[in-house]
Amino acid sequence: MSDLPLSPYTVLDLTIARAGPTAARLLADWGANVVRVEAPRTGRGLTGARRGPDEQNLHRNKRSVAIDLKDAAGHAAFMRLVEQADVIVENFRADVKHRLRIDYAAVREVNPAIVYASISGFGQTGPYSERAGVDQIVQGMSGLMSVTGTDDSGPLRVGIAISDTSAGMFLGQGILLALLHRERTGEGQWVHTSLLEAMLNKLDFQGARYTMLGDVPQPQGNDHPTATPMGTYACADGLVNIAASSDRMWQDFCRAVEAPHLLNAEHYASFRGRREHKEQLKCDMEGVLARFTVAELIERLNAVGVPCGPINSIADGFDNPQAQFLRMTKPAPHRELGDLHLIRSPINLSGFPHAERFDCAAPDPGQDTGEVLQEFGFSRQEIDELRQARAVA
Repeated sequence: MSDLPLSPYTVLDLTIARAGPTAARLLADWGANVVRVEAPRTGRGLTGARRGPDEQNLHRNKRSVAIDLKDAAGHAAFMRLVEQADVIVENFRADVKHRLRIDYAAVREVNPAIVYASISGFGQTGPYSERAGVDQIVQGMSGLMSVTGTDDSGPLRVGIAISDTSAGMFLGQGILLALLHRERTGEGQWVHTSLLEAMLNKLDFQGARYTMLGDVPQPQGNDHPTATPMGTYACADGLVNIAASSDRMWQDFCRAVEAPHLLNAEHYASFRGRREHKEQLKCDMEGVLARFTVAELIERLNAVGVPCGPINSIADGFDNPQAQFLRMTKPAPHRELGDLHLIRSPINLSGFPHAERFDCAAPDPGQDTGEVLQEFGFSRQEIDELRQARAVA
């Protein structure tokens, strides 16, 4: 859509896998002209088939050109695109862009104002910079897995690719900061982050407990690491999440579930007391909660301002009334598959209400090569010659 906040910007998307595409998707969803530059004759991607749900959700609202960057003519064609682009996004291993001669120094020679954005596994320099980085490895290396799970289960991975998506979100923010800087100064720059940096940042207060106090957090399962009661509790028909850690919420919880003996228990009267008797408190709470269903507790506790919610499946997560009201999915038209229901951006801007539909589903590799090259000033003859030389497809 031409009136969206990022519509003036053209982005060359060189990304693979998940982290880089997440950053480029942010730009595409808010109007940037995002052109995926892919190698010709590519098969199944790292996140599945292009027409599968993962690739479709990552690459909606983008177009695709197929250029062989290892070919001299293909490389020259890419550099012509660079001359007119505002942003390049890549997440190759740190050394790959140098071998392809598309690193920041190389593209800056033809476009000094370019914002060049990179994601790597472990950083652009340093002892691990040449390693391939994937979410599973970084979840373990960062310490995240050490605080996920229980003493009995041992370390567990988070159930989503959290380091990939976090790095993509942070890179998207960095790109926007660099574009704001360029608006004032005309200067481009290199923006980069890594899966490891993103995850160490995401450790947040758990990480700060170590950096400030030397405290190494331990796994707490479904319980909050510092606040009590806040966690998962058994009730009459399953498990429920309850957060009643402040004095006021604790008192309101006790009244709502008709448990005066908990309210009057001296050792539960303070935050510190509830922390010190955490295991006994859980037992005592579950003795009371056994009288109520999940639905009853959700109604009773939320009515008095005590946060309480179900533990949904992903289907229930998307299908619950609030998610439906927020309209977190919308159709993306695909030329052969029809409308695909994909997940919208979670960002809401009062000046730019969400459109009813995505502009388009993810393109097949090279689907838009001719159209895009013409927009960048290539003649039909030049495009034909590039195709005959197999520099583009």
